[in-house]
Amino acid sequence: MNDRAALDMLLEHGPLSRTRLGGLTGLSKPTSSQLLARLEAAGLVVATGTAEGRPGPNAQLYGVNPGAAHAAALDVTPRRVRAAVADLTGAVVGTYELPTPAPASVPASVSASDGAAPGDVVRQVAGALDGAVAAAGLTRDRVRRVVIGTPGAFDPSTGRLRYAAHLPGWHSPALPAELAEALPAPVAYDNDVNLAAVAEQRLGAARGHDDFVLLWNEEGLGAALVLGGRLHRGFTGGAGEVGFLPVPGAPLVRNVTRANSGGFQELAGARALTRLARAYGIGDVPDGEPAGAAAELVRRAVAAGPGPGPYARLLDAFATGLATGLAALVAVLDPALVVLSGGVIAAGGEELRGRVEGELAELAASRPRLVLGAVRRDPVLRGGLESALAATRDEVFDTSR
Repeated sequence: MNDRAALDMLLEHGPLSRTRLGGLTGLSKPTSSQLLARLEAAGLVVATGTAEGRPGPNAQLYGVNPGAAHAAALDVTPRRVRAAVADLTGAVVGTYELPTPAPASVPASVSASDGAAPGDVVRQVAGALDGAVAAAGLTRDRVRRVVIGTPGAFDPSTGRLRYAAHLPGWHSPALPAELAEALPAPVAYDNDVNLAAVAEQRLGAARGHDDFVLLWNEEGLGAALVLGGRLHRGFTGGAGEVGFLPVPGAPLVRNVTRANSGGFQELAGARALTRLARAYGIGDVPDGEPAGAAAELVRRAVAAGPGPGPYARLLDAFATGLATGLAALVAVLDPALVVLSGGVIAAGGEELRGRVEGELAELAASRPRLVLGAVRRDPVLRGGLESALAATRDEVFDTSR
């Protein structure tokens, strides 16, 4: 227990002297010295230098050995697979992005799994991971854990990916076994928005909060629900698939999983913004993939400033749409905190956040605090690394005694 407490302190505070470590853990200086010697012999701790600037001899500093283990994470979308490798301290040491072919249009009567073969997915995932490992100057066998984030969720009872018909090739029940055979380490899967919430809980705007909702708007519209400090995934893994939520102001969508959309998605998703822009007479609506086009429209709307005009109407409509879906979540969960995240929302910054907050105050009985996500760069990937590192540290710290 003392060893683990010391390692956790070194991860949290960085390199420490024996005296400082003893003060943080409550251990005597001799006990701290013995502990550090034991951890150094196990390869978990290394001397990193000396503390300077104080009278007397400079104290030796010790830190967690970054190279003692590595973990990896992958962020999967229909357009690319992004991978990263981190050392035991959490520092990212290698990244790689593998573009994937744009999915063909699949008729509603055809299963999304017919759009690509699982073997293609295995090659894409393995290729992205190999690229990140090579960028880190490592070999595959140095990776202890892999976490993969995707849209939708893998149903724990069937092993099949649900709620993500737009991700061809990922729907075969045999895919997890094929990936486990192809990859060098144990593999875990999670919803991409859940992983963004992990990043915010451990590194960002939700640190110290055990109950919060993260609303995500990028490739799709989704939410992560953290209750009692733990992610709530639901019976089939689909908790938080709020894009399917029926809401006022949008047509009632039936057969939502086949349509891969729902009322909230139609009201406040990326494609809704481009439709609204055209309806309000905004010229030069950006082309390209929906999330990027929507984010650009939101940036333009914020840059246009206050006052009447089509961009102000667009921003107001977007804020009202987001608040409408949030009101349903707040009524059921009553969270203390709502984190707004994803590229489309981040493009609106504080201007959009304030408008959503004002609308929500009129639509919901409770008043959670609304904040913007603080992990702006690759939050899904960062959350995947945090999840993979937690398991890796448990394994390495507990078996190296």
